Amino acid sequence: QRVLQRRLRSRNVLLALGIGAVTFGIYGYTFYSVSQERFLDELEQEAEAARA
Repeated sequence: QRVLQRRLRSRNVLLALGIGAVTFGIYGYTFYSVSQERFLDELEQEAEAARA
């Protein structure tokens, strides 16, 4: 019984770490994408100012 509980606990810990890693990866990618988007918006504003 204790061996099964240890296996189950270790699997749960690994699963939790995996889900956490995926979650933080998505968060990091989203943050990076938003920062890139702002950069492109600034370039478009500069291009419009140059055209005028």
